[in-house]
Amino acid sequence: MPPKKRSSGTPQKKELKGNMKSGSSDSSENAVLSPERHKDKEPEFVSLSEELQATDPICDHAWRIWEREIRSMDKMPYSNRQQWGACLFIAGMELDGLSLTFTQFLKVVGLSVKQFIGLVRKMDVNVDTISPAVNTALKRLENKYDVTLALYQRFVKTCEKISAEPDKGKRTELWESSWTMFLLAKGTFLQMGDDLVIAFQLLLCVLEFFTKRFTPSLLQSPYKSAVSSSTLSPPTRTSRRNQGKAKTRSPEMDVQLLETLCKESDCSVDEVKNVYQTTFCAFLDSLGLSGLQGLPSLETLSKQYEELYHKNKDFDARLFLVDDETLSPIKTEVSKMEMTSRKDLSGDDVAIPVPQTPIRAAMNSIQQLRVDLTSASDQPSSNLLVYYKNCTVDPSEEIRKRVEELGQVFIKRFAQAVGQHCEGLGRKRFNLGAQLYYKVMASMLKSEEKRLSVQNFSKLLNNAAFHTSLLACALEVVMATYVGNSLKSGGFGRNSGTSDSVETDLCFPWILDVFQLPAFDFYKVIESFIKAEPTLKHDMMKHLEQCEHVIMESLAWKADSPLFDLLKQSREEGPGEQAEPLSTLNQPLHHNHTAADLYLSPVRLSHQPPATEAEPHTPGTKALRSNSLSLFYKKLYRMAYLRLKTLFSHLLTSHPELEPVIWTLLQHTLQNEYELMRDRHLDQLIMSAMYAICKVKNVDLRFKTIVTSYKEMPNTNQETFKRVLITEGQYDSIIVFYNQVFMQKLKTNILQYSSPRPPTLSPIPRIPCSPYKNSPLRVPGSNNVYVSPLKSSRMSPVVMTPRSRILISIGESFGQSADKFQKINEMVSSTDWSLKRSLDGGSAPKPLKRLRFDMDGQDEADGSKSSGESTLIQKLAEMSSTRTRMQEQKLKEESVKEHPEP
Repeated sequence: MPPKKRSSGTPQKKELKGNMKSGSSDSSENAVLSPERHKDKEPEFVSLSEELQATDPICDHAWRIWEREIRSMDKMPYSNRQQWGACLFIAGMELDGLSLTFTQFLKVVGLSVKQFIGLVRKMDVNVDTISPAVNTALKRLENKYDVTLALYQRFVKTCEKISAEPDKGKRTELWESSWTMFLLAKGTFLQMGDDLVIAFQLLLCVLEFFTKRFTPSLLQSPYKSAVSSSTLSPPTRTSRRNQGKAKTRSPEMDVQLLETLCKESDCSVDEVKNVYQTTFCAFLDSLGLSGLQGLPSLETLSKQYEELYHKNKDFDARLFLVDDETLSPIKTEVSKMEMTSRKDLSGDDVAIPVPQTPIRAAMNSIQQLRVDLTSASDQPSSNLLVYYKNCTVDPSEEIRKRVEELGQVFIKRFAQAVGQHCEGLGRKRFNLGAQLYYKVMASMLKSEEKRLSVQNFSKLLNNAAFHTSLLACALEVVMATYVGNSLKSGGFGRNSGTSDSVETDLCFPWILDVFQLPAFDFYKVIESFIKAEPTLKHDMMKHLEQCEHVIMESLAWKADSPLFDLLKQSREEGPGEQAEPLSTLNQPLHHNHTAADLYLSPVRLSHQPPATEAEPHTPGTKALRSNSLSLFYKKLYRMAYLRLKTLFSHLLTSHPELEPVIWTLLQHTLQNEYELMRDRHLDQLIMSAMYAICKVKNVDLRFKTIVTSYKEMPNTNQETFKRVLITEGQYDSIIVFYNQVFMQKLKTNILQYSSPRPPTLSPIPRIPCSPYKNSPLRVPGSNNVYVSPLKSSRMSPVVMTPRSRILISIGESFGQSADKFQKINEMVSSTDWSLKRSLDGGSAPKPLKRLRFDMDGQDEADGSKSSGESTLIQKLAEMSSTRTRMQEQKLKEESVKEHPEP
C-alpha cells in the first residue's frame, strides 16, 4: 500500500502553500477583501473570508445567505466556521469569483469532499438557496470524485499485483510517478472527468508504460513473463533511425503485457489498444516522451499536473497517495454486494455474494454485451435482406445511407464530448450499436410476420423515424452499458443556464440531441425493443423504462414536440376522439400495439386513413384514433396517478377522501389543459393540483411541506420546483407558477370542487406491474422474502400438488388460501405504497423550518396570515410513530386471526 503520510515534501503541503501565494498576488481590484467594509458581520466570518481569499461581493453575498437561510435552521452537526465556508463557496460559485481550488477550500474549513457536499445540500432549504448552476457543479464534482476514487482503488490493487519492489521508498516513487502521469493524461485528453470506462482504459495504458520499464526482478507473475524481451532490449535500428522523429512516431506497445493487464481486469483488449494508439500516444507526444526509454521525471509530471489542477480549481487527486483526509470516503456499514448466481457442487443455482466494485461492474456489463452480440453483424443479415427485397419499395440503400450518416454524426459528437482523440472509441461504440440495431430489427420483423402473416413491410422499413429511433435505442443501450444506467439530472430543464453540460454528458437524453430525434418518436420504439431483444438484462430493461418515464414526464412536452400536433388534431376530431377515454382508465393496460402500429399510426387523424400492412383497416368502419397518442396517454395517466399516490401517502393519509378529487383535477388538466405541460414537468402539475384541492377543501397543507416531501422522493430534481417556466423565457419557483399560471388557468374548475355539486370524479387508473419485467416484488421490511403475482384465481388447494402446497403455505396450514393470496396479489399489483411504507416503518417527513415560500408567516398562495405551523404538520409529527405502531399491531392481530398456529 502507499505510505500513509509523507515527509515535508508531500504534494499536499507543497500545493497548498504554493497556490496560496499565487492566489494572493492577484492584482484585481476585487481580489483583496476590505475588512472595514464588513464591520456589520461577525469578525470570525470576516477572518474566514480573508483566509479563503473571498472578494467583497462574495463576502456580502455569503453573509446574506447565512443571515437569510442558514442561521435559523435546526442545529446541524457542523461548526459555524464550516457552515460559513459553505456559504462562501456557494457565493463564490454563483459569482464566478473563487480564487482557491476546492482542495484548498476543504483544508481551510476542515472537511472532506463528501462531508462538504453533504453540508451544502443540507443547507439547501429554500428554492433559491443554491442555484441550479451550483448544484450542477457540485454534482459533477461529486461524480468526478467517485470515479477517481474507484480508479485509485483499482490502481493500488493492480500495482500490488505487478510490483515486487522490496524498497518501499522506491516503490512509492514509481507509484506516484505513474498515478500522476495518469491524472495528467486524464485531465489533458479526456473532457469528461466522470467517464469511468475510458479513464480506466487509459490507466491500463499508463501501467503498461511503467511496467515494461521495470527491471524483471521487480515484477510478479503473470506480468514478469508477459513483458516482451524486446521491451527490455536496446532500441532496434528502426527505432534509432526514428529517434529524431519522436513526435510523429508511435511508442512501442508491449502487446503481450497490455493483453495481460486487460485480461486481469476483464477489459476489452481492442478498445484499450485503440485508446493507446490514439489518446495515449498523442499524450506522450505532447510531453515529448514518445521515444523515452527510461522513466519520466516525477518533478516534471507533478509540475504540469499542478498547473492543470489549479486551472480546473477542483480537488488534487494526488492526495489519494497520502491518504489525505480531504479525500477520505464516508465509511458505510455494509459494503456494496451483488448477488451473483453460481453453481454449487450439487448443480443447483446458489446466490453467492460477490464484491462488486464500480469498475468490476462496468467491465462485467460490457463483456456481457459483447458476448450477446458475438454472432451479430454491423451489416444487415441475410434474413433482413430478404425482408428488404420483399418490400414494394426496397429500403436497402436508404437504410445504408442513413446508418452511415448517423454514424458520422455520432462519432463526431462523441469525440466532442469525450476528447478530441476518441473518434476511434466512438466508432467502436457505434458499431456495437449498429449490431444491436440490425439484430433487433430482424427480431421485430419476424414477430410482425408471425402476427400479421405478411412479409411486405415496405411502409415500416421506409419510415425514417422508425429507423432513427431504433438505432438511437440500440445506441442508448450501448452507451448506458459503458457510462452507467443513469439519466441526465434535470433533463427537462437543460436550457436553464446549464447548457454547457450538454456536450459533455453522455447520459440520456444525449442520444436524442445527437440525432435531433423527438422524444415522442423515441418513446414509440422502447417497449417493442425490449420485447424483441431477449438477451437484454434486467438493469437495462429498467434503464429503458426510466427513459420512457422521463419522456412522459417532461421530454415529450418540449415546445416543438409532435405530441402537441397529435393532441390538437385529436381535439379537432371532437369529444368522441379523446386522447384516452375515461372509461378505459380502470381497465388493465393490455395492448397489442407494436412499434409498427405506433410509427404507422396516422399522423393526421382522419376517419378514412389508408390501410397499412401493420394496421389492417376493415372497410366501412370508423378508423381508430392515433395508436401512439392513445397508448401514450394510457401510460401517462397510470404514471401520473402513481406519482400522485406516492406523494399523497407522504402527506395526506389522514384525508383519504381527497385523493380521488386531486386525481380528477390532475386528469382534467392533462386531458383538457395540456398546454400547461409545454416545456414543463408532470410533477409540477401534481404538486399544484394537490395544493389547489387542499386549499379549496380547507385542509391545511402548505407548499413548503409539499416540496419538502417531494425532495425526499427518489429520482427527483431540485430544478422541478426551483425553476418552472412562467412565460416564454421567464422562469421562477413553483409557487410563482401556481399563482400566475396554474391557478389563473384552472380557477373556475378548482372552485367547482367547493360547490354542492362538484365535478364527477375520474376513475382511478388500474396500475399493473411493469410490462418490462416479470420478477417478484420484495416484501417490505424483509431482505429475502419475495411475492410473485398469483397466476390464476382458479387455483385452489384441491388442485395443488403436495410440493406446490408447501411452497405456498410455507409450512403453515392457511386454509382456503387461494382467496387470501388473491387479496395479497391485488395489493401487490395495485402498488399500495402507503401500506408498504407503513410496513417499512416510514413516517411523514419533517418539514423544514423555513422556506422562501412563506416568509413573514404569510401563506404562499393567497397572502393570508398563518398563526404558526399548520395543524396538518403538527399532527403528522405527533401521530407518525403512533400510527405506524397501530398499523403494525393491527396487521399482526389480523395475521394471527386469519392464520392461527397449527
